[in-house]
Amino acid sequence: MKKTTAILAMMALALATSQAEDKIVIKGSDTLGAKMVPQQAEVYKQAGNDVSFEIAAEGSSTAFTSLLSGTADIGMSSRNIKDSEKDEFTAKGMEIQEWTAGFDMIAVIVNEKSSIKELTTEQVEKIFTGDITDWSEVGGAAGEISVYTRNTSSGTYKSFQEMAMNKRDYGSSTQKMAGNEQIAAEVAKNPNGIGYVGLAYSENDGIKPVKVDGVKLSPKNAKEYPISRTLFFYTIKGKLSPAAEKFLKWATSDKEGMEIVEKVGFIKP
Repeated sequence: MKKTTAILAMMALALATSQAEDKIVIKGSDTLGAKMVPQQAEVYKQAGNDVSFEIAAEGSSTAFTSLLSGTADIGMSSRNIKDSEKDEFTAKGMEIQEWTAGFDMIAVIVNEKSSIKELTTEQVEKIFTGDITDWSEVGGAAGEISVYTRNTSSGTYKSFQEMAMNKRDYGSSTQKMAGNEQIAAEVAKNPNGIGYVGLAYSENDGIKPVKVDGVKLSPKNAKEYPISRTLFFYTIKGKLSPAAEKFLKWATSDKEGMEIVEKVGFIKP
C-alpha cells in the first residue's frame, strides 16, 4: 500500500512538473502584450504546440521586476533595459539576454475631426511639456489642448520623453493612461485631444496620426520618422525553460511569427 502511494505521489509530482514546464509566463510592455504577443501565443498553440501562456501587459518596467523576482519567464519591453536595472541582475548573479521582437513607430495622434495634419518635433515637445496649451498656437482652431500620455511604468512613456521631448518632464496637466487603447479611446472622444500610441494602434476609430517634421507615419518611412524604436524581449541567461526558448525563437525568427508582427501593425526585424 505504501509503495503504491509513493508511486502515485511520484506520478503526480512528475505531472505537475511537466505542466509547470509547459506554461510560459510573459510580463511587461502593453505595446507588445495587448495585441502582438497574445496573437503570437494563440497561433503558436494552434500550430500544435502543447503549451499554455500567462500574459500580463502592465508596462515595460514590470518586465524587469518580474524577471528579477522569478515570476516571469519572458519580459516584454518597448525600451532598452536601463543600466540601473542591469546592475540589479548583476548583483544577484544573473545575466540578462536581449531579443529583438520588432520595430515600432510612435504615432502622435489627434481626433479625426481635428484640422491639425502636421506638427514639428519642437511643437510636439512644447505641447507635451505644457509650453503650448491652445491649438491656435500651432495653427488649429482655438481650444485648450487635452494631452494624454502613458503612465510612468510604461516604456513608451520613457521612449517618447527621450525622442520627442528632449528628455524634459511632462506637463502637470497631462492625463496618464494605462495603455495604448485607452489613449486612443480618449483622443477619439475629445476633439481637442492629443496623445501617442504604438504603430499598431494608430488606425483605431476616431483618431488620426499627424505627420511629424513632414514625415508620414508609415513602415516604409521608419528610418526617416523621428520617433521610431526597437521592441524587445528579455530573459535571464541560463534560466529559460525549453518551452519558453522554443517559443521565443519562433516569435523572433520564424516566418509565421514574423507575419503576426506585421499583421498587428509593427515592423518585423
